[in-house]
Amino acid sequence: MLVHELKRSTWLNKSAKRRGRWDSSGSWNYSGRGQKGQNSRSWGGMPAWFEGWQTPLTQRLPKLKWFKRYFKLIEDYQVINLWRLEADERIEKSATITKQLLKDLRYISKIDWLVKVLWTWDFSKSLSFEGIDCFSKTAKEKIEKTGGKIK
Repeated sequence: MLVHELKRSTWLNKSAKRRGRWDSSGSWNYSGRGQKGQNSRSWGGMPAWFEGWQTPLTQRLPKLKWFKRYFKLIEDYQVINLWRLEADERIEKSATITKQLLKDLRYISKIDWLVKVLWTWDFSKSLSFEGIDCFSKTAKEKIEKTGGKIK
């Protein structure tokens, strides 16, 4: 199928059914909702978080003082790709990359953050890294291959 062979669907031209507008809606007095009950009211129905009369998730989770929330146990790394350092004209070919330099160049916003260097592109600059927390396996190989150092 080619672009010039596409046709607009016929059902797209129909307007949406207007509910609750008495005789003009075509469903008369009760607007298609039925006569009585919770779902016939304007505020009717169940909220999105309703779990069918079972105990809600917020009540099932433990709330004791020694319960550790998993998201506090995960170390969150700020990821920096080598190709960004390669493409950046502000970084010289044999520069030393530190957290302070990354902050000054606005790659990270705080020096306290954990930083991880990844490799996703060809890399030719011989950069040396100091004080960076983590490197991927391929990033280490590419840095050492180009003559860079990791301290």
